Amino acid sequence: MQDTVPREEKRVEQKAAVPGLLRLYAKLPPERVGVLIGEGGKVKTEIMKRTRTKITVDSTTGMVIIEPESPDVPPFMVMKAQEIVKAIAYGFSPERAMRLLDDDQILVVVDLKQYVGDAPNHLQRVKGRIIGEKGKARKTIEEMTGTYISIYDNYVAIIGDFETANIAKQAIEMLIQGRQHSTVYRFLERTMFKVRRSRMTQLWEQPF
Repeated sequence: MQDTVPREEKRVEQKAAVPGLLRLYAKLPPERVGVLIGEGGKVKTEIMKRTRTKITVDSTTGMVIIEPESPDVPPFMVMKAQEIVKAIAYGFSPERAMRLLDDDQILVVVDLKQYVGDAPNHLQRVKGRIIGEKGKARKTIEEMTGTYISIYDNYVAIIGDFETANIAKQAIEMLIQGRQHSTVYRFLERTMFKVRRSRMTQLWEQPF
């Protein structure tokens, strides 16, 4: 992984912040630095291009600095870039993380330690329930809600629109609480049916 990091990324450039210019930070686990940068810097370059930002990575500490490439870049673009970096930090592939470029997409993160404590056996058991046999549970929640889910370290991260991401979060919380998978799937069926019906109604009510 370390060999994939270009030499120019080895050290974060230290300079004074430009007054009035937004500067955001993120932190990557060491093993995710190469994923963010990509082969020959391809991934990082693509994120910078699509968000009009400058991203500087310290491959030793995993610290990431995100800044606008020029003063006219809207702050929300810098925030989008930060969300993409965070998504990669939480285990998403760059391709899936790029979904956050869409206006209605958000990143929701569940810290499993807040629910079950830091005992390794409890964490492993809960992660196993969320993943399911051969990944079935995670895949089912993704398919039923139209979201992306990553289980990395002691976190569960979700990418989706505000409504579906939070429905997926509810389903995951139910699994953490020990609810049966079948109960969770029935909850998702009912809830997503209501969401689809509501969205269809809104669509028909829009003036032509």
